[in-house]
Amino acid sequence: MFKTELHLHSAEVSDCARVFSKDIADTYAAHGYSTVVITNHMSQYTFSSKRNGARENMTWEEKVDFYLNGYYSLKEAANGRFNVLLGMELRFYDSANDYLIYGVTEDFLRSNGDLMQLKNVKGLRPLIDENRLLLYQAHPFRNGMQVTNPAYLDGIEVFNGHLDHDSRNDVAEIWADKFDLKRTSGSDYHYPAQTPNAGILTDFEIKDNKTLVSTLKSGQFTLLKGQ
Repeated sequence: MFKTELHLHSAEVSDCARVFSKDIADTYAAHGYSTVVITNHMSQYTFSSKRNGARENMTWEEKVDFYLNGYYSLKEAANGRFNVLLGMELRFYDSANDYLIYGVTEDFLRSNGDLMQLKNVKGLRPLIDENRLLLYQAHPFRNGMQVTNPAYLDGIEVFNGHLDHDSRNDVAEIWADKFDLKRTSGSDYHYPAQTPNAGILTDFEIKDNKTLVSTLKSGQFTLLKGQ
């Protein structure tokens, strides 16, 4: 079986993360992951953080360069021990909700401008469909989150392994049942003290985003939920 992480952050980009790519790579290799999807925060805090050098006045191209640094750094650190795929955790400027996007490419980031300026997922949905991506709400029942119209989502994260938040994973499972939403699971890895404990298990290796998207659509996987 092959193990894939669907939610992790690196300190090169995400202000809230405390682990850099070298240590992330060693940790995930040691825990037997064959693939990780790096989903750094695409939010205003990523670029306004003092730790990140207050990059809010950068051009969009420069912001994308900074954002992609996390992905390329982890690929280099993995050094062939596991596959690294580009994903995203997007937050709009006027919202506290977080959305996991799978199938992201560098061209998608550079071609569509500042996605954070979109008002809501209704405005984002056409871009998701046009680019054959998938859109999931992360930890939808954590404090501070607002319920999103399921019609604009492909699914929701029903298990989130963050150490410092109650994501009410049991409620997310009920919500997914009620609205027939696809499910994901992620460690939401941020800190050295965390043990990667989530994602999906497949009987084939997920080597690229095309395979990831088709797998999530098909449901041909088993959710890892904190085992």
